[in-house]
Formats: sequence, C-alpha cells, structure tokens
Amino acid sequence: MQTPRTIAIFGATGSIGRSAIEVAVASEKRQKVVALSGHSHLELLLRQAQLLKPRWVIATNLQKAKAFDFSTLPPETELLLGEESLNKIAQHPEVDLVLTAIVGSAGLQSTLSAIEGGKIVAIANKEPLVMAGPIVTEKARRTGATLLPVDSEHSAIFQAMKSGRKEEVAKIILTASGGPFRNCSKKDLSKVTIEEALDHPTWKMGSKITIDSATMMNKALEIIEARWLFNLPAEKIEAVIHPQSVIHSFVEFFDGSVIAQLSPPDMKLPIQYAFDYPDRKEGVAKKVDWSTAFSFDFFPPDSDRFPALRLGHEVAKAGGTAGAVLNAANEVAVEQFLSGSMAFDQIVPTCEAILKNHPFEKNPSLDTIIKLDRWARCELGPQTT
Repeated sequence: MQTPRTIAIFGATGSIGRSAIEVAVASEKRQKVVALSGHSHLELLLRQAQLLKPRWVIATNLQKAKAFDFSTLPPETELLLGEESLNKIAQHPEVDLVLTAIVGSAGLQSTLSAIEGGKIVAIANKEPLVMAGPIVTEKARRTGATLLPVDSEHSAIFQAMKSGRKEEVAKIILTASGGPFRNCSKKDLSKVTIEEALDHPTWKMGSKITIDSATMMNKALEIIEARWLFNLPAEKIEAVIHPQSVIHSFVEFFDGSVIAQLSPPDMKLPIQYAFDYPDRKEGVAKKVDWSTAFSFDFFPPDSDRFPALRLGHEVAKAGGTAGAVLNAANEVAVEQFLSGSMAFDQIVPTCEAILKNHPFEKNPSLDTIIKLDRWARCELGPQTT
C-alpha cells in the first residue's frame, strides 16, 4: 500500500472545493484530506469536517467564526481562525499538496506560502498568477515547488504540451463556452439582468466566475494566467468559442499538428489529475459516451461585443502591475453588478478605465502589487460584503 498523499483544500466550501472532496473520498485512500478552509459557509465547512475528520479546519472570516458553534467538530480536528492560519498550514511538513481554490485576491498569500514551502500546488484560482505571475513562477523555481493547473483549460494545455517540446509549440488555444450571451447584440448586453448572467449554459460555478464567463473576463484572466504558467508570449495565446465545453483547449505545434484534451464538462477530472499526478487512476468524473452522436462547434470570438479578450491580451503583454489592477477592478465591478449598482455592459469598460489610469510598474515588488490591488478597489468605491 502506498502512503496516501496528504492534501489541504483551501476554499473547501466553494464549487471547486466540494468537487475536490468528492475526488478525495473516491480515491480509495490514495489521498487523505488533512486540512479544510472556509470563509462564510461555516455550516458546510463543519459538515465537511465531520465527514473527513481532518487534522485542521481553518475558518478565515474571524467575525463569523467567533459567533459560530464549532463544538461538534471531530475531537481529532484542531480549529484555526484567520487568514494567517492558511500560511501556517500551507507550509506544514505533514501537507504534501495544497489545492488553492480561494476565489479572488484573497488566495494570493496562501498560494505563495505553499510555494515557499516547496509543496505540490494545485492552482484552481487564477488570481495568484494574474496578479503576480513572475513572482509566483520564480519562487516555484527557487523552492522546487510543483505548480499543477486545475483550471480545465490550463490542465488541458498542460497535458497536451506533453506531446512535444516547449520550443516546438506554435501557439496554445483556450476554448471558451461563450457564456449565455455569445449570440447577443451589444444593445442586448446593455439590458442583461443578474438572473440572466448567472444562468450559465454549461458549467455550474460560483456567482463571481459565472459573471466572468458571461463577460468573457474569465478568458481574459486565463490568457494572463497562461502567459506566466507556460512562460509563453501573449502572441502565442489565442481563444476560440466552443459552446459544448467538451474540448478544453488545444496546443498547436510548429509542424501543424494540433493536440487537444477533451472530456465532459466536469471539474472533478482536472482536480483528480492534479491530485494523482503524474499517475492516472479511475475516478468519479464523467466520461465521454461514444455510443451517442455529437458534434463540436467552434467560432472566433467577437472582440467588439466582448472587449475583455483584447484587454486580456494587452495585460498579458504588459505584465508588471497590470494584472493585479485588472483583477481587482473586475472583482469590485462584478460585486457592484451583483448588487444592482452597475450595468452588465459597463463591467469591462470600467475595468479598462481603472487599468489605464493606474501608475504602471514593469517590475513591481509584492508590496507594490498589494498596494495597487487596494488602490484599484478604492477607485471603484465601496464594496459589497
């Protein structure tokens, strides 16, 4: 019997975290979850702890955690409070792999802590690489940490790139579902309601990433993430609309060969690939039903209706502080749309205006990145809670 890989799931109560728990439970003891973190959904976090009996549970929202009754935690589980506890567990010698699934910029510091600890880091949140790609990748190189992408698109690229050498890659193509508005006119986009934007045709995700899919800002952030994760220039990264969301991305090599990874839209597959890497095992993810007829469609994206893609390429080329500012502006703009104080079609233009007005630095320190993250949020005014 091989020793189980010990796993910390940061962001356990979100959609990625819940899928990760399913994968770990079904792993036939190849994986052992030793830490879980949650922010606001503490009832679910408690139920997860009762199921898995991890060594640690981390409640990062101090105000809610102090008012919550954790008395029914398993006796072997230690309760830790506050975001700083993530950094402690991320570097703990009893943790082999850290799944970083905390949405937004809040996941940056714990991701860096896991990398500093030389861990296997399964990256499910785009923000660390979008905000601080050069810092993240250089720290991983220095410490020997392994970065494994969990985003379905980046996992697909990671797998497809094994078909050749990096210097043979002509370009990578990220697929995008196009969200619920891929056929809408610009006039229609000005009238989009919150309920319509949250109704994704393919994936079931949290509200923030669902809105990002509807604006195609998620693909812009993925372009930036791919720029640093695969160390490729922005000119070699493209996107294509693929409504079925079955082919998750392509790699095109110089000889014209195109290698793709495909599977039904189910995040449990890229999660399991990261958890078991470099092995492949039977799992709980859906499989393609080859007895059923189906077809795939591809369309070039319309950058006039969805300017986020152009913005993503510009930020990927610029590097420096641009990613952190774009990410922060988008987080607040999405919050304002969900609160009813911003129109859907103003999310991306608002982000672009903040980006153009920020004091750009080409080689920023982490402190500068964090300061400009805060600056961008303040520029957009009060945030919802």
